[in-house]
Amino acid sequence: MKINYKYIVLVICSIGLLNSCNEDPKPKPKAYLALEYPEPIYKTEDIAKMPFTFDRNALGKNLRTKTLKGETISYGINIEYPNLKGTIYITYKALEHNKKLLRTYLINAQNFTQEHTQKADVIDGIVYENPERKVYGMFYDVGGNAASQSQFYVTDSINHFITGSLYFYAKPNYDSILPAANYLQKDIMRIMESLEWKN
Repeated sequence: MKINYKYIVLVICSIGLLNSCNEDPKPKPKAYLALEYPEPIYKTEDIAKMPFTFDRNALGKNLRTKTLKGETISYGINIEYPNLKGTIYITYKALEHNKKLLRTYLINAQNFTQEHTQKADVIDGIVYENPERKVYGMFYDVGGNAASQSQFYVTDSINHFITGSLYFYAKPNYDSILPAANYLQKDIMRIMESLEWKN
């Protein structure tokens, strides 16, 4: 008895084709890590040369300060979060009772946020006021694949002006960085709420 191998291969292929046509293939959805972060532990940060204090999360390490060039006294503070691959950048500028400078700094802060509209899905602004501490400002939540997910500014309108922004070290992908962005937004709000001018 002769075995016809061509016939056997044809039957096997036919069975395979019939079984594979039951469902349309579906691509697997993209998966993101379910990340959990520790409860924040805040302490007051009092940097000698800075004219203000604020609360900082212990998770934010490698706090770096530097003197910046500007029309008035200016400082930069970077709070790095290595585990979250992000940094909160803070810039301080003295106003010296100059209303023109205040107006310029306000316009610059608002324009800087608006530069993200090309990539952002939405930008929500939240007004912040603390008359007892003389701290007034705005917090911006930037949704979408923008370079910065959060920005803020605060001032006493006379002597001090502070801007800040959150950046991650990775290419913006809103879905994947959203948990870290939400976590660090709370730290930014705590900075704003705890901020006190030294003079």
